[in-house]
Amino acid sequence: MRRTIALAAALLVIGLPAQAQQPPASPPPEGVEPGQGAANPKGRYAELDRLPDWGGIWFLQRPPPGTGPAPAQPQLNGEYKQRYDEWLVEARANHGVVTRTRSNCSPPGMPRIMQLAQYPYEFIFSPGRVTINQEAWMQTRTVWTDGRKHQIDPDPTFMGDAVGHWEGDTLVVETRGILDDLEIEAGVFHSPQFVLIERIRLSPDNPDVLINDMRMEDPEALAAPFETRVTYRRDRYGSLIEFQCSENDRNPVNADGETVFD
Repeated sequence: MRRTIALAAALLVIGLPAQAQQPPASPPPEGVEPGQGAANPKGRYAELDRLPDWGGIWFLQRPPPGTGPAPAQPQLNGEYKQRYDEWLVEARANHGVVTRTRSNCSPPGMPRIMQLAQYPYEFIFSPGRVTINQEAWMQTRTVWTDGRKHQIDPDPTFMGDAVGHWEGDTLVVETRGILDDLEIEAGVFHSPQFVLIERIRLSPDNPDVLINDMRMEDPEALAAPFETRVTYRRDRYGSLIEFQCSENDRNPVNADGETVFD
């Protein structure tokens, strides 16, 4: 879409009719042969029967407060540690309210959006990809499983560039290109070098529990890789509910980065 808009704008500047030109067709991504991959799903749906059963919707599952060990915290380097310390001072001084660079209606992005307690997830398998629909902010995450490589220089986004593959019944996902103004955890930021690796599988003890082992690597921001486990419980016949935060953003952010309460 951005390439098409940019091309149309350029044609208008030089006086050529935009409708007379068409953007060049995209070649297959690196690692995908012509006629193969997610763009060519016909005749490949039988392959999905070999994948595990992740049907229904999934809610984050956490132990009751005070019943489990304290969650691990990322070990930060240099300026990222200083930034977190400053964030912590501000949060404690203002009852948890801190300055923000984005609207309160913008999604948290990766990796935090995979760890939201009140909003469920839906996993949809199709040839060459896994689509993760998230009720929160009505976000959609695409994990490419058609053999493609990571983009060489991806535009940073909320969901990043996610490439995955199946190891038996485990979906292994590596995500790069996540916006560096998003947080790993509250107040914990990362650099453009941030990489998230997920291993998602059904629990061997309970087929209605999904396990997501997350490993976060960032040689600039993290003193050591940070690992955490997230589990979800299944609601087989549940469905996602529409989420439209932008129609009711009562807490916008002003020009000074301060949250406004309307």
